[in-house]
Amino acid sequence: MNLRFCSDAPGGVVLSVRVIPRAKKTEIGGVRGDALLVRLAAPPVDGAANDALIELLAERLGVARRDVRIVSGDRGRQKRVSIAGICAAQVMRVVGGEGA
Repeated sequence: MNLRFCSDAPGGVVLSVRVIPRAKKTEIGGVRGDALLVRLAAPPVDGAANDALIELLAERLGVARRDVRIVSGDRGRQKRVSIAGICAAQVMRVVGGEGA
């Protein structure tokens, strides 16, 4: 499995995420290139897609919403997301069997 989208950082991990807003449903779509692909039903309006991304990652990775933070790309489709309290191996266990 491709680990290029996820790297350990002090106190947690940093993920490269590619989002597709206005998808049919909110889901993790696997790994594409160097990014985790996430489809979001929410539109990219008034931060709705960012909120949906934080909610999905927190729920799937078993961390609190406050531990998930968009570090860069909050207005674009390509984002860097910091998640406190977990390691890259935990992320891979959750997303490893999904998508491409």
